[in-house]
Amino acid sequence: MLKKVLAEMILFMDRHGYAKRSRRIDQKRNKSTPVHIEPAEGYVEKVFKLGSFQGFIFDMDGLVLDTEPTYFAAWQQAVTKMGYQLPPDAFKIVSGFHYQQVEVQLKAWLGQDFNLQDFKQLGTSYWRKHIRKYGIAVKPGVIELLDYAEQQSIPVCLATNSWGVYARHCLAIAGLTQRFPLMVTGDNVEHVKPAPDIFLTAAERMQLAIQQCVIFEDSHTGIVAASASGAYSVYVPSTFPVNPLTVKMCDCMLDDLSQVFDTLPIPTSIKI
Repeated sequence: MLKKVLAEMILFMDRHGYAKRSRRIDQKRNKSTPVHIEPAEGYVEKVFKLGSFQGFIFDMDGLVLDTEPTYFAAWQQAVTKMGYQLPPDAFKIVSGFHYQQVEVQLKAWLGQDFNLQDFKQLGTSYWRKHIRKYGIAVKPGVIELLDYAEQQSIPVCLATNSWGVYARHCLAIAGLTQRFPLMVTGDNVEHVKPAPDIFLTAAERMQLAIQQCVIFEDSHTGIVAASASGAYSVYVPSTFPVNPLTVKMCDCMLDDLSQVFDTLPIPTSIKI
């Protein structure tokens, strides 16, 4: 029940936030501007460099791997094969969702009689056929950031709503299995994103406080979870138009991960 309520909350926010891209969003996309709050009395400015974070937490789908378009295309094929119709970009709204949340959304769209088992079998078949032919692409800037973390001995952890079997399969196809020795997946926690559990568990596995970590995310669902966790969040959107609520909640917004090295250090305020 909780997952269904969370999914409906995210759907509501997306519907009301996707209507129009504000000038502030355009400025952030063009200039990779971090969110900055003026320090209150008793606070001083402290400059954080990338190496100031002691752990890096990465989402997978849409952030590390360009998998979301492959999922969406396969699901659209499955829905059509089953005799239903959805708008071409319908699945963008479930970016970052756990698969069970996708199923909740499908029922909301297509009715309670929609056969989820048939959909899952067809969707998986179409998806596997696609990746056998085309593989899975790694998103820009990922390898450079992982190399930097390795050089600086900064631990990294993958934190994804996807089930473990799919996450490991996708990483293997993309050649990244060895780059993520630590992983937290949707079947490792009771509550998936937009709850913060996955990120909090990732920090625990790195033996760090969540406030020592930076989270890299591409979806509204992920940024909601990252914000709730207490970590510093970097938003690299994978679907457009961008939700203004996501921009407001994140600490920094980039076009791709290669911009991290240009954008950090990031000014923030801390109490002394």
